[in-house]
Amino acid sequence: MGFWEIFKNWIFSVIDWLYAFCGDWGMAIILITIIFRILIFPITARQIKSSLIMQKLQPRIKEIQAKYASDKTRQQEEMMKVYKEAKFNPLSGCLPMILQMPIFIALYQVLLELEILITNSNHDASALPATFYGIVSNLSNSCGTMFSVTPDGALVSLPYLVLVLIFGCSMLLPMLINKTRDRNTILMTGVMTVVMLFIGWGAPAGVLLYWDTSSLIGVGQQFVTKLLMDKKDEQQEALEIEIKPVKVEVERKERKARPRKNK
Repeated sequence: MGFWEIFKNWIFSVIDWLYAFCGDWGMAIILITIIFRILIFPITARQIKSSLIMQKLQPRIKEIQAKYASDKTRQQEEMMKVYKEAKFNPLSGCLPMILQMPIFIALYQVLLELEILITNSNHDASALPATFYGIVSNLSNSCGTMFSVTPDGALVSLPYLVLVLIFGCSMLLPMLINKTRDRNTILMTGVMTVVMLFIGWGAPAGVLLYWDTSSLIGVGQQFVTKLLMDKKDEQQEALEIEIKPVKVEVERKERKARPRKNK
């Protein structure tokens, strides 16, 4: 057995332990997602902060790109000056994402194989199918598999559809929080939302439950981080105004020549 399989089995053993604790596979997935987000909190915090700083620098970067469009060397020099002034590293947002990818992929694969892993573990027949408190009847099924327009089928497939919609809209929420007005960003986000909806339609409900929980926690973290950064900027601006000396315009009267006495 290779290291990757050992790692995946360890992740499933944590989910299995959480299932024994709470008695529900769906809640076990939510709990391991929360634990995962807590563990990577320092990484994601740096990533979110880097993303927000980059958004604030965008107007200046676009101005430089327009001003030195014909001189790429000067353009890069001026952009590096802006980054240095803001104490910002453009690569700092990529590293956190790379570091958390192996855990995300392993957890994703475990949830894809959840039913098989439960079957091969020491559980009785009552452990299957893996449900989420009866709301989601089978975490191994997808919305595409469960969707039905019949009255009974629509009731059963509705929770799956909600999971897919949250999965797709997770791309829109950060944009709404940041009040993005850039047309290219809005267009790209719209396209990604459609792609996510397409992927979510065929993904197992267990994977969607993990992703939705993770996304909502991430959006909440981004919202709080933005509020704190905006408050810090306001305090800094107020401090600069207070320290900056006030210029007082003094109007000087024209001096009149003194009358001379005739001797």
